[in-house]
Amino acid sequence: MKHILTITLAFLVFLSCSNQEDQSVQPTKSVPANFKTAYFAAGCFWCVEAVYESVKGVDEAISGYSGGVIKNPTYEQVCTGRLQHAESVKVIYDPSVVSYATLVDVFFNSHNPATLNQQGPDKGPQYRSIAFYQTDAEKRVIEKKINALKIAKTFPRITTEVKEFDVFYEAEAYHQNYERNHPNNGYIQAVSLPRLNAFKEKMPEVLK
Repeated sequence: MKHILTITLAFLVFLSCSNQEDQSVQPTKSVPANFKTAYFAAGCFWCVEAVYESVKGVDEAISGYSGGVIKNPTYEQVCTGRLQHAESVKVIYDPSVVSYATLVDVFFNSHNPATLNQQGPDKGPQYRSIAFYQTDAEKRVIEKKINALKIAKTFPRITTEVKEFDVFYEAEAYHQNYERNHPNNGYIQAVSLPRLNAFKEKMPEVLK
């Protein structure tokens, strides 16, 4: 049974990387005045987007690509795992409602930073764990959290990259709000929703 489940999940991942829906890219959304942005990579961006959009103070989470060197990558290119880009999420948030430190807590409570280049059935460098920082203050917040997790031995190891943010490329239109728009999708049912629900149990106090 375990082998059947593994094969089924692997097939769902294959389907997600073989999706042939509309490839058009949405116009980049402007950030409202007094709002800020944060960037994280923690496996499939469908999952990460849904997690952050459940958090109070988050205006929107946008799926995209970051961490690589190729300009304007496509989903199919990123899926090869050869571009250095990771599936990432741009979080637009109201700092008067939710702090950057809380967003970092959400990051570590919604994925497994101990698995190198993998989250659940999703394998490859495009699914690696990265906390991007835009300022020295953000870097200190991330490093403080990682040190606390190491002291507490919450995970056997932490593979998360602490990486200075460079550029974010918004993903194709059909990827945005994917979990919300495709609740009956096999991957969403088997992987994304259980991951979202597990996060909600860990941090109910931050939910909308």
